[in-house]
Amino acid sequence: MAGAFTVEPELALEEPFPVPPPGPRERSPSPRPSRPRLRPLSRAARVRSSPVLPPSPALFPWLARGFAPGEATVWCGPRIAVEPLLELLYAGSALARGRISLLEGANRFHPYRIGELGRSLGVDAEETLRRVRLARAFTAHQMVALVDGWAREVRRHLPTLLVAHDLPTLFWDGETPDDERDALLRHAARTLARLLQEAGLPLLLTLGPEGAASFSGLVREGPPWADYVTFVRGPTTLRLHALRHDAHLTLVARSPGQLGLEAFGGRSPAEEVIGWDVPPRRTARRSRSG
Repeated sequence: MAGAFTVEPELALEEPFPVPPPGPRERSPSPRPSRPRLRPLSRAARVRSSPVLPPSPALFPWLARGFAPGEATVWCGPRIAVEPLLELLYAGSALARGRISLLEGANRFHPYRIGELGRSLGVDAEETLRRVRLARAFTAHQMVALVDGWAREVRRHLPTLLVAHDLPTLFWDGETPDDERDALLRHAARTLARLLQEAGLPLLLTLGPEGAASFSGLVREGPPWADYVTFVRGPTTLRLHALRHDAHLTLVARSPGQLGLEAFGGRSPAEEVIGWDVPPRRTARRSRSG
């Protein structure tokens, strides 16, 4: 039976760290991701705003640029790179007094860590977790049932942000036939498109390194995309590339005991290098033609 949306009550004491320590490299299944073509932002997406993230620390405004009401923002990369930023987003949403409705497809929600991240931002850990309504799925058919019922959840609890974490994972468990997997994923893509059109909410969809290749129908039948952000993890850095604005961001890990980070010069005019907890500083001014 598919998991119902619930509020995770647990708390934890773990070190908040935007770039995880080195670990085993995750394998990237084939085919390799293709560079997506973003659809133009709708008029509603341009004029409406949503309290997805607070104006500070510096990382949050950079991420918030990629969200738009009624459209999907896709984060693509290995879990070890994406998930720390996703947990920071949960905490940042609580700081902005937002409410997240989360579909969890990989059973990798860590309430202790998220609660402590909220505490580090000045939000009570229990309050941080109360602002995330979670539904877990453990089979592909359970995930389809949750996607089908998401509109009812949205109408009942009025979230400010929808998150689908690793939604395609369960469809690639080796137990779902290829033709059935393709049909189910296309159905899920069409359902997400209808949901965002009706609800007018931003959706964050996280995918693995293979990107949209793992989600049949997402590009042609799914919701319009507000942005496509790729994650590349190094030993002490995390590099993000947002396709919408052709913007690059490099996050640098804090050393133990360090109270803050300075902004360093980027490697290109479009790149920023910051620590997530310091004020933003432009590294260069981009030139615009026309």
